[in-house]
Amino acid sequence: MIGLSVAVGRFVEALFWAIMQAAGVVSLAVGAVAAAAILTAVVARKLWVSQRRRR
Repeated sequence: MIGLSVAVGRFVEALFWAIMQAAGVVSLAVGAVAAAAILTAVVARKLWVSQRRRR
C-alpha cells in the first residue's frame, strides 16, 4: 500500500513538472512573438516617418 502511494506521488510530481515545463515554453513563445511584433512596429514607424520627411 505504501508503494502505491509513493508511485502515485511520483506520478503527480512528474505531471506537475511536465505542465510547468509546457507553460514555460508557451510563455517563452508568446514573449518572443510579442517582442518581434514590437520590434516590427518600431521599425515600420521609423521607416514611415523617414518616408514622410523625404516628400
